[in-house]
Amino acid sequence: MGGYFTTVATMIGIYALVASGLNIIVGFAGQISLGHAAFFGIGAYSTALLCTKLGLSFWWSLPLATLITGLIGALLGIPSLRVKDDFLAITTIGINFIVRSIFLYVPFFGGALGIGGIPTPTLLDTRLRGEYYLTLVLVLLALTTWFVHRFARSWTGLATEAMREEETAAGAMGISHVRFKILAFTIGSAMAGLGGVLYAHFVNFISPDDFGFPVSIMLLSMVVLGGMGKIWGPILGAIVLGSLPEVFRPLVQYRMLLYGAALLLVIRYQPQGILGEGSLLRRLFPRGRR
Repeated sequence: MGGYFTTVATMIGIYALVASGLNIIVGFAGQISLGHAAFFGIGAYSTALLCTKLGLSFWWSLPLATLITGLIGALLGIPSLRVKDDFLAITTIGINFIVRSIFLYVPFFGGALGIGGIPTPTLLDTRLRGEYYLTLVLVLLALTTWFVHRFARSWTGLATEAMREEETAAGAMGISHVRFKILAFTIGSAMAGLGGVLYAHFVNFISPDDFGFPVSIMLLSMVVLGGMGKIWGPILGAIVLGSLPEVFRPLVQYRMLLYGAALLLVIRYQPQGILGEGSLLRRLFPRGRR
């Protein structure tokens, strides 16, 4: 497997994992989030600091950084209890800019110079590079996809979807919107943090620009394109949008234009996404709820 293809496939796998976390918030819980890159960055910076300043290994920083990101996501998800719709979207945008500004202007986080020297993981004295690292990413993506599958079919997942469809009616049935909104933000943020850990140890250097607002738009585009609330939707969206800039390499500087055009086309012709209800794929392969 060529190094170029391996690199692209690894990045697509990481983005698919992060987008799956966003799907928990947007697709299952129905909460608008335009700042998911903030949690992606928190996971990356957490593992970078744990490894470079405290000397922890990748295998220790992986669960710790994921846990840290999930806890911060729970705290930052509190505003979702009081604001909705456009106001929630603006709030999440603000979170993204605030987190990026902290990374940029606080010297502890490396400032504009970022953090380098992030170690490559090793397993049994083998450095996980290239295809080995891609295998690690795919294994973690498979595990998180299995988790989302179990979540979607659990009582918690059904309650979360009920809250998405009609919050008032769900509340009348005893479903606590406080509990499930915070839970959705916690799970989605933790998955983004896990993706951030994988990203940091893959590129070995991170900077604030890696987690700016355009990245949040890219992640949301992947979820919308694939199909919100569908288990495989974010993965398909990541494959499509992750591949397009590579296929149209001469147009790479117009990446955001491609994402915007894809969103407009999906909203116009496939408002439920590629895997959503009424889509061409769902008509061709009608079996299966997800």
